[in-house]
Amino acid sequence: MIGYVTVGTNDLERACVFYDALARELDTPRMMEFDTFVAWGKPGGPAGIAATKPFDGNAASVGNGVMVALEAKDKEQVHRLYDIALANGGTCEGKPGPRGDNFYAAYFRDPDGNKLNAFLMTGPLG
Repeated sequence: MIGYVTVGTNDLERACVFYDALARELDTPRMMEFDTFVAWGKPGGPAGIAATKPFDGNAASVGNGVMVALEAKDKEQVHRLYDIALANGGTCEGKPGPRGDNFYAAYFRDPDGNKLNAFLMTGPLG
C-alpha cells in the first residue's frame, strides 16, 4: 500500500551519507536524485525512502510519533543496520532485541532526528 516515505532534512549531504549506508546493507540503490531530494528504492519493489529539504523552504522538523520501519531479513541484519546507523551519525533509541514474543527490533534516529527502526517478525502476531 505504501509507495515511499519521505523524511525531512536540513543537510541533504549528511542525510545521504546516513541513508546510503543503510541502503547498501539493504541492497537498495538510489533511484532518484535532485538538488533537494534523494530517493532510495527499486522500481516495482517494496516501499522506498527519500530524504528531502522541505518544499516550503522552512526548516525540517521531526514528526512526533512518526517512525519509518525497515524490514530486515534476519536478526543479524537488524544488528548491522543499527550499527550502521550509529556509525553514520545516528543515535540510539533502543538497542537490538526482542520486543514481545514475535518481534525483534532496534530503534534509532537519523542525524536530523527522524526516528527509524530495523525489525523482523519472528512469528505470528496476536
